[in-house]
Amino acid sequence: MASTTVTGRPSTKGLFAASFVGTSIEWYDYYIFGTAAALVFGSLFFPNSSSTAGTLAAFATFAVGFVARPIGAAIIGHFGDRIGRKSMLILTLMLTGGATFLIGLLPTYTAIGIGAPLLLVVLRLVQGFGLGGEWGGAILIATERASPRRRAVYGSFAQFGVPMGVLTSNLAFLAVSGLSDDAFLSYGWRIPFLLSLVLVILGLVVRGRLQDAPEFERVKQQNAISKVPFAELVRRQPRNLVLAGLAAIAPPAVGYTVIVYMLTYGTTVVGFQRSTLLTLILASTVLWIGTIFASAALSDRFGSKRLYILGALTAVLWPLPMFGLVNTGDAGMALLAFTVAAIVQGIMAGAQGGLFTEIFDVRFRYSGISIAYTIGGVIGGALTPIVATTLFAAYRSSTAIALYVAALSLVSLVSVLGVRKIDMPEEEVAENAERKTPTSSS
Repeated sequence: MASTTVTGRPSTKGLFAASFVGTSIEWYDYYIFGTAAALVFGSLFFPNSSSTAGTLAAFATFAVGFVARPIGAAIIGHFGDRIGRKSMLILTLMLTGGATFLIGLLPTYTAIGIGAPLLLVVLRLVQGFGLGGEWGGAILIATERASPRRRAVYGSFAQFGVPMGVLTSNLAFLAVSGLSDDAFLSYGWRIPFLLSLVLVILGLVVRGRLQDAPEFERVKQQNAISKVPFAELVRRQPRNLVLAGLAAIAPPAVGYTVIVYMLTYGTTVVGFQRSTLLTLILASTVLWIGTIFASAALSDRFGSKRLYILGALTAVLWPLPMFGLVNTGDAGMALLAFTVAAIVQGIMAGAQGGLFTEIFDVRFRYSGISIAYTIGGVIGGALTPIVATTLFAAYRSSTAIALYVAALSLVSLVSVLGVRKIDMPEEEVAENAERKTPTSSS
């Protein structure tokens, strides 16, 4: 039996590919929607509104996806805890990628009237529903095979998909940003959405080779699968669920301020060219990726919780200087602003996968980390561009926006201090000890 397990275990490269490739594709899908919402959706799908109202309507459509994410996290997490991680990861990829491809085919308001924004909202809901269960499964497919001393590094595999999604989505829009305004509004914005189909096929091939981890398979063999994982989660670990959800606010609060809101603020208020901002954000993601790896490695040495606390603290301190640098109108200063913001996000991202795996029981872990992650996404990601747009319209200053993002990050900082790791079952300790010892079996 032991030899079968070893033989069937995928390599570290295989786990990295399965976690990273699929998550990259799904976040590519998500970020191109956010970029399009900032740049073109207001005029194409809400043309009868004022400039501010059109932007708010586009960001509201962007936020709808976050509303669907907790529902997707609960439902997909339920079946992930009952059936398995692999099947749900394939489902999430098909839902998110399929919806993204169809958005690229949508007629605009001038073609079909009110039907255009309604269809956009429906596809956004499907996209958000799929992504709600993506992150949790991508994290667990790797961390549940890792020893405790390598859990953060394995958990970081999926986290690389977030900056890679930003990188590829910005590259896609940068490639078409050189088109004339008429060509960009006519067909250029559709190209990044349509390209997602190729990426989805690649992701399905990689994930189709996966198997669920022995840790989860053992629960199935012992007939210990929870009948209603969410109910058991709420009954047994309500404290960690709430605190983890609040702790997860800071990364998207900082990230979506830069990636989504800054595209509107930087072009309409400060006066940057669209292509300039996309290039600057693109450049900052390189350091974001490097910081994730460094943070994960340090998390395995010093503890995921400590590194996450450090990241949340920097997220409290950076928003005011960040807006100050962008407001100079100097590209070098804006690059510095985005680069430090990328480091802030990278510190938390490198620690988050390992931390969230360690605080939920395996029987309802998929549900727990997915719901917590999406709670943070709704509060920190969905609302931030809307609130930022509203605050600037009211105060005509970025100070209120920076203080808002800092306040959200403070909530995360206080919350992560209170999360508690669970005790590992004896059989898991034994299995991890075996897994660490020999490379002799391979």
